[in-house]
Order: sequence, then structure tokens, then C-alpha cells
Amino acid sequence: MAVFRSGLLVLTTPLTSLAPRLAPILTSAARLVNHTLYVHLQPGMSLGGPAQPQSSPVQATFEVIDFITHLYAGADVHRHLDVRILLTNIRTKSFLPPLTSSVQNLAHPPEVVLTDFQTLDGSQYNPAKQQLERYATSCYSCCPQLSSVLLYPDYEPGVLPAGSLDVPLPSTISPASPVGRSAKQPVRGHQRGAVGGTFDRLHNAHKVLLSVACLLAQEQLVVGVADKDLLKSKVLPELLQPYAERVEHLSEFLVDIKPSLTFDIIPLLDPYGPAGSDPSLEFLVVSEETYRGGMAVNRFRLENDLEELILYQIQLLKDLNHKENEEDKVSSSSFRQQMLGNLLRPPHKRPEFPPGFYVIGLTGISGSGKSSVAQRLKGLGAYVIDSDHLGHRAYAPGGPAYQPVVKAFGTDILHKDGIINRKVLGSRVFGNKKQLKILTDIMWPVIAKLAREEMEQAMAEARILL
Repeated sequence: MAVFRSGLLVLTTPLTSLAPRLAPILTSAARLVNHTLYVHLQPGMSLGGPAQPQSSPVQATFEVIDFITHLYAGADVHRHLDVRILLTNIRTKSFLPPLTSSVQNLAHPPEVVLTDFQTLDGSQYNPAKQQLERYATSCYSCCPQLSSVLLYPDYEPGVLPAGSLDVPLPSTISPASPVGRSAKQPVRGHQRGAVGGTFDRLHNAHKVLLSVACLLAQEQLVVGVADKDLLKSKVLPELLQPYAERVEHLSEFLVDIKPSLTFDIIPLLDPYGPAGSDPSLEFLVVSEETYRGGMAVNRFRLENDLEELILYQIQLLKDLNHKENEEDKVSSSSFRQQMLGNLLRPPHKRPEFPPGFYVIGLTGISGSGKSSVAQRLKGLGAYVIDSDHLGHRAYAPGGPAYQPVVKAFGTDILHKDGIINRKVLGSRVFGNKKQLKILTDIMWPVIAKLAREEMEQAMAEARILL
């Protein structure tokens, strides 16, 4: 059972041996930490010597980037954890200055520091723990009463290889050319670059995209966050987090993982954004899905006499536990679908209603399942007010909207028996905004009045039952 809200996991095993150990390590950490888990990579560091270990630069190679992706992919099974891999000590080849001795502030100061480093003394009372605590506090702002734990995960037989990995990790960045590259090949750094996305409910696939962008950029990263018209085509756009909330979570994550960068987070209102017009940008990080958009950005730049951006295409993170109606990648769209059927916020208090009386609104396009859900609720004892039924009542002969509708649209919308022909009326108003407004101005007040009457009836019945 988790006992700490935030923690720092210091990984000291060489990356080639660490990858197959990672799942048990994360499982062990998830038993102790229940909210934010920071990860610090320092492969090869020893906590067993007399000298106090110091943080040293880790060169950003394709192997390091692939491991970061592997870690985020493995962490996806622990979705209660907000995992953040810290990049302060990971440097590209062109930018390897000595690390500063200043302590980095974190949004959620760790309450416990964990490590995969193991000693022959398996107890929790050995000098390595003191070394670990001193190392953590020399790098990051931690809670005053910092605890430390040496992890001894339950490795399954055959998990620990004698040497390096038999099979390299999948590549995170698609190669720009068919020429092969080595996992040890350093990653090129750039001064300024850009990345964009919706960043709804920041998840591990977002974190891979953002981490690669942060590693590539050395001075400034422009982050475009989709808003307004760019949200209309999203799955369940009404469940998207507000722009300000998405930016808040995004900003906290970025400042945590690489505070040395300047972040310019701006609303993305068109497909090009600043990547299409900023002459100072050098690269653009895209996913497999948005690569064509990156190509379009470069065409737009060439049309406006700007140099093309280097495109870094990031592989999608697969969701191995996705359901049949969900995407096979880690996706905010799937998360929003999983929210359906859940209470998203407490019901509004309505003192005029009897205790335990709830008003549930069902909305959606034609064929979305409103009638099915209404019948389900009715079977559970709900009183159903069908606005379609009220509308039919309203313009039936003798109904409150019958004469106003006939007067507005003429008697040629009537059947021979005087009933309004819905197909003829529909052909008049659908596709004609002016005619549709005339109809809705007549119908909506009448339907609202009929609904209030039925609501009063439902409340009266509820009081009798209570």
C-alpha cells in the first residue's frame, strides 16, 4: 500500500541492463508512491563507496531517448502515478557544460527517495541509504523529513540478463533517412524548436513527445496548445479540459523536467501556428499521426521564403489494455470515452427539489443512444420527459404551437386531415438557417412550458413516494 504522495526514483543500473528490470522496479515504486514519481537517470553511479556521489552529465543518445519512451510505456500500467523523467542532467552532444551545483525545485517535493542500487547488505539500515538521501537533496528540493528505500524487486526467473539486451528497444524517433544509426549515436541539439498538440489529460504518450522536444531544444521551446476551431473534430470535445487547465498541467510538467528551458506556451488556432511563421525555429517534433501536418508546415514555410524545419517523428505509444471501442494507442480520446457513464462533478444543489430528486439531461446527435439510455433509466424508476414527444404534442392539431407554425409556414405543410407533415416542414427548415430560427422561436418556448408542467408533475409524484 502506497504511503508517500511523492517520490524520487534514482536509477543507477546501466541502461542496457536496466530495461528488462524496469517493470518490477516500477511496480515496487508504485507500492510506495501514490501520486507523483520523479525519475532521475544516473547509470553507473555507485552508492557503496566512501565518497559522496555527485550528479554528472548523461549524454543524450538515441538509446537514452528509447529508454525514456520504454519507461513511460511501462509506467502506463500504473495510471494512478504521474511519472516525470527529469532531464536536467541529460545533455546533447553540442551542449555538455558542467552541471551547476544549484538545487532544482520540484512542484511536488519528494517525500521518499528510492533506488535500484543494491548492496550485499539488504537491510534498510546501511550507509547506502545515507548516501542516497544526501545525493537526492544535493540535486532536488525534497521534503525535510526525507525517507529512503533501497528497492529489491521480485524479478521473475530469466529477467536479469548477464550482459546487455539481446534485442534493442524500439526506436522512438523515426530515422529521417534510410541510413542506419547506432543506439549510442549522440542526438543533435538545437537552440529553438516547437511541438504542438491538444494535451488533454496529460498522459505518458504526451510526455514522450514533450521529453524528446525538451532534449532537442537548448534555449527555447514553443508549445502550441490546440484551442477553439481545432477542437471541434475531437472525440467527445465537450469533455475536453478547458484550455487554461491544460496549460497549467503542461507548464508544471515542462518546468519540472527541464527548468533551464524557456517555454512559450501559446494557443494553437490554425494548423500551422508559430511553426509556420517563426524564422528562429529550427525543428518541429511530430507524431506518426501529425507527420503530414509537419510536412504541410514546411511547405507553408517555403511558400513564405522561410527555411524548412527539421522534423522529428515520434512513434506512437501503444495501449496494450485498450478496449474494443478504443484506440490501440495511448490516447486522450480513449480516456474521454472511459469517462462516459461516470459522475464528472457533484450534482447542483436545488433546494426547490425534494431530497434525493435529480434532473438528468440526455443530449446527443441522432443515433447516439438517447432513447436507449432513457428507457434504461425509466426501467430503474426514473420519470422520463421526452422533448421529441413534447414537440409532437406542441404542433399537433389543437396544440399550443399548431396555429403559430401553420401561420408561419402556410397550409401547404398540412396533410389532408390537418396534421402537420413533418417531412414537408423539415425540407423547409433544414438547410435554411432563417427558416429554422423561425421554427425554433415558436417551438422552444412552448416545449419549455410543457417540460416545466411535466417536471412539476414528476416532483409531485416524488413527494408522494417520499
